[in-house]
Amino acid sequence: MMAASKPVEPQSGSSLPRWQLALLIGTPIVLGVGAVYLWNRSKTKDSPGKRNGERTTPEGSASPVQGQDGAANRTSRELEDMSPLDRAQGAKNKGNKYFKAGKYEQAIQCYTEAIGLCPRDNQTDLSTFYQNRAAAYEQQMMWTEVVQDCTQAVEMNPRYIKALFRRAKALERLDNKKECLEDVTAVCILEAFQNQQSMLLADKVLKLLGKEKAKDKYKNRDPLMPSPQFIKSYFSSFTDDIISQPLQKGEKKDEDKDNEGEVAEVTESSGYLKAKQYMEEENYDKIISECTKEVESGGRYTAEALLLRATFYLLIGNATGAQPDLDRVINMEDANIKLRANALIKRGSMYMQQQQPMMSTQDFNMAAEIDTRNADVYHHRGQLKILLDQVEEAVGDFDECILLRPDSALAQAQKCFALYRQAYTGNSQSQVQTAMDGFEDVIRRFPKCAEGYALYAQALTDQQQFGKADQMYNKCIDLEPDNATTYVHKGLLQLQWKQDLDLGLDLISKAIEIDNKCDFAYETMGTIEVQRGNLDKAIDMFNKAINLAKSEMEMAHLYSLCDAAYAQTEVARKYGLKPPTL
Repeated sequence: MMAASKPVEPQSGSSLPRWQLALLIGTPIVLGVGAVYLWNRSKTKDSPGKRNGERTTPEGSASPVQGQDGAANRTSRELEDMSPLDRAQGAKNKGNKYFKAGKYEQAIQCYTEAIGLCPRDNQTDLSTFYQNRAAAYEQQMMWTEVVQDCTQAVEMNPRYIKALFRRAKALERLDNKKECLEDVTAVCILEAFQNQQSMLLADKVLKLLGKEKAKDKYKNRDPLMPSPQFIKSYFSSFTDDIISQPLQKGEKKDEDKDNEGEVAEVTESSGYLKAKQYMEEENYDKIISECTKEVESGGRYTAEALLLRATFYLLIGNATGAQPDLDRVINMEDANIKLRANALIKRGSMYMQQQQPMMSTQDFNMAAEIDTRNADVYHHRGQLKILLDQVEEAVGDFDECILLRPDSALAQAQKCFALYRQAYTGNSQSQVQTAMDGFEDVIRRFPKCAEGYALYAQALTDQQQFGKADQMYNKCIDLEPDNATTYVHKGLLQLQWKQDLDLGLDLISKAIEIDNKCDFAYETMGTIEVQRGNLDKAIDMFNKAINLAKSEMEMAHLYSLCDAAYAQTEVARKYGLKPPTL
């Protein structure tokens, strides 16, 4: 579940939302590793006979060059007259013939002969022979030998793309992801991020490393309560949520109850009522323990306490603790239908965060069945449909939400955003304009809905209407001066619009000042520092974001960015290679 201040984004095909990337990287900004890996994953079809730049052949002519037919076809006198390098080239060319014929053992023998014959000071030729032998070893899946020969080749020629990439592939096979990533990073920089195959390998290894690290770190992390602003934004995305409503008349704290006849009732219900009081006071750290008291005493508010406890477990990133509580509420057939529907929405959102879309869809559909007039169900299911790229169904759900709650500014704004996405990806300028007109209507009818301005600003940025986008972000800040995310987006806009690095970074720093738990701000700062070439600072920012990640999936993505930056530092140290910087 995303807070209202952070619009939903499609996740398919990339761990970083495509639209967030569009904001992160404007045309004038040079991409750094980490952003580039994910950004340049175009879906071009492979041309026949060329597998996305795949390198499978050895170097040098496969047909013998005249006068260099290999030692076997020459007289001893002719061999004596040839230089050692010519004899080595002849052996290599013979090896290439065997390679083309699929006779890899014979090819290896010829390349070995070439290596033995070649003078040590002919480093370029010698590196080619080692690389060619590595290619033959690769065909026999002898990965350790591939690594050894490519290492020899790279030591003689540090910018040897074929050898670096072949070694990267072999290291992947040997499950040495860290060194594989360093090699493929060097290849990506040398190729200016133009080769699809090396980009895909980098992306694959980054994701695997990210998942491995996040699985261990997330399981052992200390739970961290988000900022009050984030929590309030989260709850504001619900309108039919009993547990987030203020204390009702008659719901009083213990000290307000002095009638002896009420003592028993107060004792059993005090945990939940105290938790509600703490919510009003924004004393969020005490809520889970008070709800636990209510549940353990079997109080009259057990269902509410379970749901409130589960909600805060989700907010601190403890899905394992949240699920049993949500399951219990959902299975309480005598519980208030609004509680059960809310539990289904939250469990469905949890499943989506865990990348289980089918289970998520089932929960939302069940919520719609048991509480057909609950606007929250349609609003949050609409967000799910956007994540699944089912935009038409999303619009239908937002329409249903609006029908039930015509004053739901949030649903109106997100419906416009869904229509805009559909028009933008479908290249329909007339529909884009219709969606933009829809935004104008939303901000006219709901001038106090910050989300409307924020989503409109993102669409305006896409359309390169930067000045107007800036005005929309200013409106957001006027309405919600403590919303850190808006400052981040406004900072990114300055980079894209005016290439004003100082102002952009100042705004993102302001976001961190407002909310030092804003992971989005640290991630964005890290991405910009990668692009500036400040890799150590970027790694520091990514690590701060990692410690604040709200899900294992988000943490895995952040580890990928951090690992990409670290790989760049190693490549710069080993080979003196750096991508262009701001």
